[in-house]
Amino acid sequence: MKKLAIARLGRSVGLKGEMRFFNLCDFPEQFKAGAVFESDRGQITIERVNFDRGTIKLEGVDTPEEAKKFTNAYLYSDESKTKEQIELGKDEYFWFDIIGLNLFEKGELLGKVIDIDRLPAADYLVVATDEALQKQNLPKRFLVPFLDKFVKNVDLEKKTIEADGAKEILEAS
Repeated sequence: MKKLAIARLGRSVGLKGEMRFFNLCDFPEQFKAGAVFESDRGQITIERVNFDRGTIKLEGVDTPEEAKKFTNAYLYSDESKTKEQIELGKDEYFWFDIIGLNLFEKGELLGKVIDIDRLPAADYLVVATDEALQKQNLPKRFLVPFLDKFVKNVDLEKKTIEADGAKEILEAS
């Protein structure tokens, strides 16, 4: 199963082994005392997290020297573990479920979602333009805001997204 990077640890802070904490996901509730994660430096267990200060303390890491061993380490989850731990609301989706869906507008295939960019105003679908449209000298990629105004329906079973206004964005790109 594909590993998903969900957080990054930064430099050590203070004298008791705390480190900077950079949350890379939308579900901070999974980072709690006793939670166990895989990292690129081995398995770690969280002792505590302070989101206001942006710090984390790992069990067994009690000095700045021990903390430095984890500088720039990533914490990982996988799709099945994420789905077990996180309950989504109506019209909420995991990014890994959205990536790979085909984007349609009024029955016309515009392309396939290949990534999601997180920008301050909104999340944007990064769409690889369908080859037929590329042959019409349209760009190879374009961005569609993941907002109700543009994204009308997501069907995970059919692996499709129905959009409105996305072709206009493509043509203006």
